[in-house]
Amino acid sequence: MTATAPSPAKSTPRWMDEELTAVADLARKFFAKEVTPHTDRFIAQGFPDRDVYRKAGELGLLGMSIPEEYGGGGGTFAHEIVLFTEQVRACESSMQLGVHTGVVLHYLLAYGGEEQKRRWLPKLTSGEWIGAIAMTEPGAGSDLQGITTRAVREGDHYLISGAKTFISNGRNCDLVIIAAKTDTSKGAAGVSLLVAEVGDDTPGFERGRILDKIGQKGQDTTELFFDNLKVPAEHLLGEAEGLGFYQLMEQLPQERLIAAGAAVASMELAVELTTDYTKSRMAFGKPLFALQNTRFELAHCASVAQIGRVFLDDCIEKHLRGELDIATAAMAKYWLTEQQCDVATRCLQLFGGYGYTMEYPIAKIFTDSRIQKIYAGANEVMKELIARSL
Repeated sequence: MTATAPSPAKSTPRWMDEELTAVADLARKFFAKEVTPHTDRFIAQGFPDRDVYRKAGELGLLGMSIPEEYGGGGGTFAHEIVLFTEQVRACESSMQLGVHTGVVLHYLLAYGGEEQKRRWLPKLTSGEWIGAIAMTEPGAGSDLQGITTRAVREGDHYLISGAKTFISNGRNCDLVIIAAKTDTSKGAAGVSLLVAEVGDDTPGFERGRILDKIGQKGQDTTELFFDNLKVPAEHLLGEAEGLGFYQLMEQLPQERLIAAGAAVASMELAVELTTDYTKSRMAFGKPLFALQNTRFELAHCASVAQIGRVFLDDCIEKHLRGELDIATAAMAKYWLTEQQCDVATRCLQLFGGYGYTMEYPIAKIFTDSRIQKIYAGANEVMKELIARSL
């Protein structure tokens, strides 16, 4: 199934400007030309071709908020959210750009030393390398304090052993940030982040199976295994061991804002596609849109999407000013992804049986949406974070 790219969103966020509009146009053309024509193949193989990352890098679409001295575009998070929005509007989910350019690059920028940043960032912004971050384990998801992966210091290197799962870009990654316990006696204070450069023949590193998911089937979500993986001690992120948990907490609000942005873009797309369909689909001798239930359902979904857009834009503006707090980011991630799934369900229903087939993009919107309530911190955890702020 390949979706025909719909027209751009009608409402223009307050934070958009001419440069960001040009970025949106470039991203839209990139997905239409280089990615969506290959969607069926990516879904069949369970991962995107590495070449699409290189092409994105050549166009300057990777690391747009990273300083130019490290190969980035010198822009802001607004550039990134425009890219992610256009990816959603293209009904494309095989490239995990949120992780690669929205998360991994910013851990390296925020906590990496000068030598580390010059070593890794240019390769990731060019698309030569693909990045991943390994937090989740078979027995530890949102509870990051419960991870059991160990990193033992031996001279000038660490030996990492353990297992990770649900790792986006795990199959394709060349660089992976690993959350591991460097001191098992200190709980959260014993977690550190280490950067591993990996390949299929790296000793002590093994890529497990690509997980068969109900949605985002073209995006590689993989198991990773470490058996005394040797990582240079200089690849520790931060000035000392034990800072990993706090680094994760500092970066997660942006990751949650990325999820919130995808939720709003998905709702807007679903409403547009469903409105067009119901105006052309005949039922009982008249367009489906002429039925009151159809109009009321779409009125509800359009209202939710618009309210979500206003909230999201406010969060983006706060984030650009460095004022987005943990609780508000959690609210955005929790509430907007819940609404995303509800809107997708309501819109799919209006397609009838066709909505249950992959012939129509609404089916992909529906299945791709469900993970949003789980990753970047389960929504139940978001509620706990919100409650702590009350």
